[in-house]
Amino acid sequence: MRVLIQRVKKASVSIEGEIFSEIKQGLLILLGIEAEDTQEDINWLTGKIARLRIFSNENDAMNLSVQDINGDCLVVSQFTLHANTKKGNRPSFINAAKPEIAIPRYEEFVLQLESQTNSKVKTGSFGAMMDVALINDGPVTIWMDSKRRE
Repeated sequence: MRVLIQRVKKASVSIEGEIFSEIKQGLLILLGIEAEDTQEDINWLTGKIARLRIFSNENDAMNLSVQDINGDCLVVSQFTLHANTKKGNRPSFINAAKPEIAIPRYEEFVLQLESQTNSKVKTGSFGAMMDVALINDGPVTIWMDSKRRE
């Protein structure tokens, strides 16, 4: 399971020109799911994200979590995080989970993140063509893979 996390001042998802979800200060989380991902991957990533200290404190040091600032989270499914670009110029997405596997894991990830952060987590629409808009704060962008925990 892979995530690309962006600390944002605000972010939104639009579908067919209409705003579907939006948040203020918090985290935009792009989530890619593989078929082999398990509940353990969800638990590890959601816990890590909830406690990740990437927001500035009163001394301008990154020392606060999304929980500490009562921030929002927006989770957007993104199978392209599992693109394989080793051969040729066209990415392969063979490692990305099929919808029948990915959707329940995506939904569980959202529920678990809500529980970990004690806030309502907004989402995109799984599988939809979405326009994602954001104002990246910093910018701060962090990539995590539950299979690379070292």
